[in-house]
Amino acid sequence: MVELSGVLGVATVALGMVLTPGPNMIYLVSRSITQGRRAGVVSLGGVAVGFLFYLLATNLGLTALFIAVPELYVAVKLAGAAYLAYLAWSALKPGGVSVFAPRDIPHDTPGRLFVMGLMTNLLNPKIAIMYLSLIPQFIDLDGGHVLMQGLLLGSVQIVVALTVNLAIVLAAGAIALFLARRPSWLRAQRYVMGTALGLLALSVAVDTSTPTASN
Repeated sequence: MVELSGVLGVATVALGMVLTPGPNMIYLVSRSITQGRRAGVVSLGGVAVGFLFYLLATNLGLTALFIAVPELYVAVKLAGAAYLAYLAWSALKPGGVSVFAPRDIPHDTPGRLFVMGLMTNLLNPKIAIMYLSLIPQFIDLDGGHVLMQGLLLGSVQIVVALTVNLAIVLAAGAIALFLARRPSWLRAQRYVMGTALGLLALSVAVDTSTPTASN
Protein backbone atom coordinates (compact mmCIF):
# COMPACT_ATOMS: atom_id res chain seq x y z
CA MET A 1 0.00 0.00 0.00
CA VAL A 2 1.22 3.50 0.81
CA GLU A 3 4.87 3.94 1.78
CA LEU A 4 5.65 5.99 4.90
CA SER A 5 7.85 8.23 2.75
CA GLY A 6 4.81 9.02 0.62
CA VAL A 7 2.71 9.95 3.64
CA LEU A 8 5.47 12.17 5.03
CA GLY A 9 6.02 13.73 1.60
CA VAL A 10 2.36 14.66 1.19
CA ALA A 11 2.19 15.95 4.77
CA THR A 12 5.22 18.18 4.17
CA VAL A 13 3.87 19.55 0.90
CA ALA A 14 0.43 20.10 2.45
CA LEU A 15 1.95 21.98 5.40
CA GLY A 16 3.96 24.22 3.11
CA MET A 17 0.92 24.96 0.95
CA VAL A 18 -1.46 25.73 3.82
CA LEU A 19 1.04 28.08 5.49
CA THR A 20 1.39 30.06 2.26
CA PRO A 21 -1.23 32.85 2.28
CA GLY A 22 -3.94 32.15 -0.24
CA PRO A 23 -7.70 32.44 -0.84
CA ASN A 24 -8.65 29.99 1.92
CA MET A 25 -6.58 31.75 4.56
CA ILE A 26 -7.81 35.18 3.49
CA TYR A 27 -11.46 34.14 3.65
CA LEU A 28 -11.20 32.25 6.93
CA VAL A 29 -9.27 35.01 8.68
CA SER A 30 -11.60 37.76 7.44
CA ARG A 31 -14.70 35.91 8.64
CA SER A 32 -13.16 34.93 11.96
CA ILE A 33 -12.22 38.55 12.67
CA THR A 34 -15.48 40.16 11.55
CA GLN A 35 -17.98 37.56 12.81
CA GLY A 36 -16.07 35.57 15.40
CA ARG A 37 -14.67 32.08 15.75
CA ARG A 38 -18.02 30.36 15.17
CA ALA A 39 -18.32 31.96 11.74
CA GLY A 40 -14.76 30.93 10.99
CA VAL A 41 -15.47 27.32 11.96
CA VAL A 42 -18.64 27.23 9.82
CA SER A 43 -16.66 28.63 6.89
CA LEU A 44 -14.00 25.99 7.50
CA GLY A 45 -16.73 23.35 7.21
CA GLY A 46 -17.35 24.53 3.65
CA VAL A 47 -13.63 24.43 2.95
CA ALA A 48 -13.54 20.85 4.22
CA VAL A 49 -16.28 19.78 1.80
CA GLY A 50 -14.28 21.41 -0.98
CA PHE A 51 -11.30 19.25 -0.04
CA LEU A 52 -13.50 16.14 -0.16
CA PHE A 53 -14.73 17.12 -3.63
CA TYR A 54 -11.17 17.38 -4.94
CA LEU A 55 -10.23 14.13 -3.19
CA LEU A 56 -13.04 12.17 -4.85
CA ALA A 57 -12.97 13.94 -8.22
CA THR A 58 -9.27 13.53 -8.82
CA ASN A 59 -9.26 9.90 -7.77
CA LEU A 60 -12.35 9.07 -9.81
CA GLY A 61 -11.27 10.52 -13.11
CA LEU A 62 -10.85 14.30 -13.19
CA THR A 63 -7.14 13.88 -13.80
CA ALA A 64 -7.95 11.78 -16.88
CA LEU A 65 -9.93 14.70 -18.28
CA PHE A 66 -6.96 17.05 -17.95
CA ILE A 67 -4.66 14.45 -19.47
CA ALA A 68 -7.02 14.09 -22.42
CA VAL A 69 -7.44 17.86 -22.79
CA PRO A 70 -4.15 19.43 -21.65
CA GLU A 71 -5.27 22.84 -22.90
CA LEU A 72 -8.01 22.82 -20.27
CA TYR A 73 -5.46 22.12 -17.55
CA VAL A 74 -3.27 24.98 -18.77
CA ALA A 75 -6.29 27.30 -18.84
CA VAL A 76 -7.23 26.39 -15.26
CA LYS A 77 -3.65 26.86 -14.10
CA LEU A 78 -3.27 30.27 -15.79
CA ALA A 79 -6.62 31.42 -14.43
CA GLY A 80 -5.44 30.44 -10.96
CA ALA A 81 -2.15 32.30 -11.45
CA ALA A 82 -4.05 35.42 -12.55
CA TYR A 83 -6.25 35.23 -9.44
CA LEU A 84 -3.22 34.89 -7.17
CA ALA A 85 -1.59 37.85 -8.92
CA TYR A 86 -4.73 39.90 -8.29
CA LEU A 87 -4.64 39.00 -4.59
CA ALA A 88 -0.95 39.93 -4.46
CA TRP A 89 -1.64 43.33 -6.05
CA SER A 90 -4.54 43.93 -3.66
CA ALA A 91 -2.18 43.42 -0.73
CA LEU A 92 0.79 45.37 -2.11
CA LYS A 93 -0.92 48.33 -3.78
CA PRO A 94 -0.96 51.71 -2.00
CA GLY A 95 -3.83 51.66 0.44
CA GLY A 96 -3.95 47.86 0.50
CA VAL A 97 -5.35 46.17 3.57
CA SER A 98 -3.81 43.34 5.56
CA VAL A 99 -5.74 40.10 5.83
CA PHE A 100 -5.66 40.58 9.62
CA ALA A 101 -6.92 44.18 9.52
CA PRO A 102 -10.47 44.50 10.90
CA ARG A 103 -12.95 45.66 8.28
CA ASP A 104 -16.61 46.55 8.18
CA ILE A 105 -18.32 43.93 6.05
CA PRO A 106 -21.89 42.60 6.30
CA HIS A 107 -22.40 39.56 8.49
CA ASP A 108 -23.49 36.46 6.59
CA THR A 109 -25.79 33.66 7.64
CA PRO A 110 -24.26 30.28 8.55
CA GLY A 111 -25.52 28.84 5.26
CA ARG A 112 -23.84 31.55 3.22
CA LEU A 113 -20.65 31.24 5.24
CA PHE A 114 -20.56 27.52 4.50
CA VAL A 115 -21.22 27.97 0.77
CA MET A 116 -18.65 30.75 0.46
CA GLY A 117 -16.07 28.58 2.22
CA LEU A 118 -16.88 25.76 -0.20
CA MET A 119 -16.66 27.96 -3.31
CA THR A 120 -13.47 29.65 -2.11
CA ASN A 121 -11.80 26.26 -1.83
CA LEU A 122 -13.18 24.90 -5.10
CA LEU A 123 -11.79 27.95 -6.93
CA ASN A 124 -8.49 27.86 -5.04
CA PRO A 125 -5.72 27.21 -7.60
CA LYS A 126 -3.36 25.98 -4.88
CA ILE A 127 -5.68 23.10 -4.05
CA ALA A 128 -6.28 22.21 -7.69
CA ILE A 129 -2.55 22.04 -8.29
CA MET A 130 -2.06 20.05 -5.09
CA TYR A 131 -4.45 17.30 -6.16
CA LEU A 132 -3.77 17.31 -9.89
CA SER A 133 0.01 17.59 -9.92
CA LEU A 134 1.61 17.03 -6.52
CA ILE A 135 -0.16 14.25 -4.61
CA PRO A 136 -0.10 11.80 -7.57
CA GLN A 137 3.70 11.94 -7.51
CA PHE A 138 3.70 10.12 -4.15
CA ILE A 139 1.62 7.17 -5.35
CA ASP A 140 3.57 3.92 -5.67
CA LEU A 141 2.39 2.27 -8.89
CA ASP A 142 4.11 -0.97 -7.92
CA GLY A 143 2.32 -1.02 -4.57
CA GLY A 144 -1.09 -1.76 -6.06
CA HIS A 145 -4.48 -0.37 -4.95
CA VAL A 146 -3.80 2.94 -6.69
CA LEU A 147 -7.27 4.30 -5.89
CA MET A 148 -6.89 3.55 -2.18
CA GLN A 149 -3.43 5.09 -2.17
CA GLY A 150 -4.81 8.25 -3.72
CA LEU A 151 -7.65 8.44 -1.20
CA LEU A 152 -5.31 7.84 1.75
CA LEU A 153 -2.72 10.40 0.62
CA GLY A 154 -5.46 12.93 -0.07
CA SER A 155 -6.84 12.30 3.41
CA VAL A 156 -3.42 13.11 4.86
CA GLN A 157 -3.51 16.45 3.07
CA ILE A 158 -7.01 17.17 4.38
CA VAL A 159 -6.05 16.41 7.99
CA VAL A 160 -2.99 18.68 7.80
CA ALA A 161 -4.88 21.51 6.08
CA LEU A 162 -7.89 21.43 8.41
CA THR A 163 -5.72 21.27 11.54
CA VAL A 164 -3.67 24.31 10.52
CA ASN A 165 -6.71 26.25 9.26
CA LEU A 166 -8.60 25.56 12.50
CA ALA A 167 -5.65 26.93 14.48
CA ILE A 168 -5.68 30.04 12.27
CA VAL A 169 -9.44 30.48 12.77
CA LEU A 170 -9.13 30.21 16.56
CA ALA A 171 -6.15 32.57 16.73
CA ALA A 172 -7.20 35.11 14.08
CA GLY A 173 -8.81 37.51 16.54
CA ALA A 174 -5.82 37.52 18.89
CA ILE A 175 -3.41 37.98 15.97
CA ALA A 176 -5.49 40.85 14.58
CA LEU A 177 -5.53 42.60 17.99
CA PHE A 178 -1.77 42.10 18.38
CA LEU A 179 -1.07 43.56 14.94
CA ALA A 180 -3.57 46.42 15.35
CA ARG A 181 -1.47 47.71 18.24
CA ARG A 182 1.63 47.57 16.04
CA PRO A 183 0.86 49.32 12.71
CA SER A 184 4.35 48.73 11.34
CA TRP A 185 3.96 44.98 11.90
CA LEU A 186 0.58 45.07 10.17
CA ARG A 187 2.15 46.71 7.11
CA ALA A 188 5.01 44.21 7.17
CA GLN A 189 2.55 41.32 7.31
CA ARG A 190 0.71 42.76 4.29
CA TYR A 191 3.92 43.09 2.27
CA VAL A 192 5.07 39.58 3.19
CA MET A 193 1.70 38.11 2.25
CA GLY A 194 1.56 40.07 -1.02
CA THR A 195 5.08 39.03 -1.96
CA ALA A 196 4.34 35.37 -1.17
CA LEU A 197 1.20 35.47 -3.28
CA GLY A 198 3.07 37.12 -6.13
CA LEU A 199 5.82 34.51 -6.08
CA LEU A 200 3.24 31.74 -5.97
CA ALA A 201 1.40 33.26 -8.94
CA LEU A 202 4.67 33.40 -10.87
CA SER A 203 5.59 29.81 -10.01
CA VAL A 204 2.14 28.60 -11.08
CA ALA A 205 2.29 30.54 -14.34
CA VAL A 206 5.72 29.20 -15.38
CA ASP A 207 5.19 25.67 -14.08
CA THR A 208 5.25 23.20 -16.98
CA SER A 209 4.20 20.11 -15.02
CA THR A 210 1.14 18.19 -16.13
CA PRO A 211 -1.20 15.77 -14.34
CA THR A 212 0.12 12.23 -14.23
CA ALA A 213 -1.79 9.13 -15.12
CA SER A 214 -1.09 7.60 -11.73
CA ASN A 215 -4.67 8.08 -10.61
